[in-house]
Amino acid sequence: VQLQASGGGLVQAGGSLRLSCAVSGRTFSTYALGWFRQAPGKEREFVAAISWSAGRTMYANSVKGRFTISKDIDKNMVYLQMNSLRPDDTAVYYCAADKDFLRRAVEGRTLWNVASSGYDYWGQGTQVTVSS
Repeated sequence: VQLQASGGGLVQAGGSLRLSCAVSGRTFSTYALGWFRQAPGKEREFVAAISWSAGRTMYANSVKGRFTISKDIDKNMVYLQMNSLRPDDTAVYYCAADKDFLRRAVEGRTLWNVASSGYDYWGQGTQVTVSS
């Protein structure tokens, strides 16, 4: 499984960016794909996730209403549209894959992994810098 993140850059506060994550290497029907971020000196934190098959989504409270995660199955892409960016959104953003999402759904367990340890595959990061 390979994940390739892109789309980061420098933007002013209030601006927008769209991150992309190209996924390959297998079928992802049982997976959830997520975005995490890590600011300097801080732990990696959950941003958003989407189930590959049904398109269910989950967001961190800090980005809810500003960020939108989406997918394009035909292109094997996951996107993170980021609007109303703030300086505290500055971080390296990573896409990641959780292979057990559907299994947890079938077993009636908690669906979403918001801990980075719950994700099995990671792409390289892309830097997002928001200036004030």
